[in-house]
Amino acid sequence: MAGSPCTFWSIAKYKREVDKNGMGWKLFMRFVEAIKQIRPQYFLYENVASMPNNIRDYISEELGCEPVLINSALVSAQNRKRLYWTNICSGNGIMQPNDRGVLLKDILESGMPYQDKSHCITASYNGAVLWNSLERKQRSMIAEFVTEERGAALRTREDSSGKFKRLEVRHDCKLNTLTTVQTDSVICAPVRLGSIGTGGQGNRIYSVRGKTVSLMANGGGGGAKTGLYKIDLPDGDYYIRKLTPTEAERCQTLPDHYTAFGVDDAGNVINISNTQRYKTIGNGWTVDVIAHILNHLN
Repeated sequence: MAGSPCTFWSIAKYKREVDKNGMGWKLFMRFVEAIKQIRPQYFLYENVASMPNNIRDYISEELGCEPVLINSALVSAQNRKRLYWTNICSGNGIMQPNDRGVLLKDILESGMPYQDKSHCITASYNGAVLWNSLERKQRSMIAEFVTEERGAALRTREDSSGKFKRLEVRHDCKLNTLTTVQTDSVICAPVRLGSIGTGGQGNRIYSVRGKTVSLMANGGGGGAKTGLYKIDLPDGDYYIRKLTPTEAERCQTLPDHYTAFGVDDAGNVINISNTQRYKTIGNGWTVDVIAHILNHLN
């Protein structure tokens, strides 16, 4: 069983590889070499469904079978389309799982979603900001109801796409430590859709219920690049948060807290950081999809 890194072929990658000359193909061929050496009775290979068609054909030629496309949305609260190549089932091949009707709202610890299913959980989910979810259809976020003003800080963060500003709200109704930097301790008064914008495009969010527009301080004025979004939420005040690691685990049909602990080289149980938990979850498989495929074994 294998799933070589999909980042080389994913449609989300700028200048993705489209032939056999890249690292993506070299890593896939390690799996082919393993099959030739081990000669297993069965094999299973997985990769992203958005890969170039010619890469898909090359893989099918090497493995001697066509893939089946399964969307994890059938068994979980996450949209995750993946291709699975396997010789487990001949004849009619792997059947699609039954749709369990699991929605994002069903797996939340608190708050409410503004979409039925989560976007695909990726290894970079730790850096989620609202415009990712609304504009790029990735890194889903959750609306959390608030009833009072909260302390917050406007922080500069960085991920693979570059630097961005993020409003980080406290949950204990306290202020941050006062410093010489004004944005280290600010008041976050409730707004309809919470902490929005990245300092660039996507600073305006409209409510379909006809309420006023919530604006970032640097989002107005002539010439400002704004994204106009509609989100249907009940009346009230909300801030926007990321999925918790436990909720991300549920999207992959993992047991709660499955990635919370590890074992070091000395055999000691250690806590795993949220950043590493998100990476592990995003790089993994949807467990119930794999279980469904393996259930085709005689």
